[in-house]
Amino acid sequence: MTVIVAGSVWVDPAARDQNVAAHQVIVRAARAYPGCLDCSISPDPIDPGRVNIFEYWDSEETLNTWRAIAPSPDPTTATIESQKVFLHEVSASGPPFRATN
Repeated sequence: MTVIVAGSVWVDPAARDQNVAAHQVIVRAARAYPGCLDCSISPDPIDPGRVNIFEYWDSEETLNTWRAIAPSPDPTTATIESQKVFLHEVSASGPPFRATN
């Protein structure tokens, strides 16, 4: 079963872009890892302190294996002030918009 890790973390707005940049090495490595279908850590376009997290994996087992070997972010990464990030188990997928008759 595929899984999605999605949500947001909040950091000091003055350090947000540095935080996102510090995670580039992780995003690049995750995208190259077998079983990673997508990964993104990006600045929110509206909230200056919010960083959006999205990971899409072919299985929770693959995700857990990745987490055991994943590189760490740059140690200068801003401290997370709060977070709302969740793991979602995906039972079905399809087009985002369904045709209406």
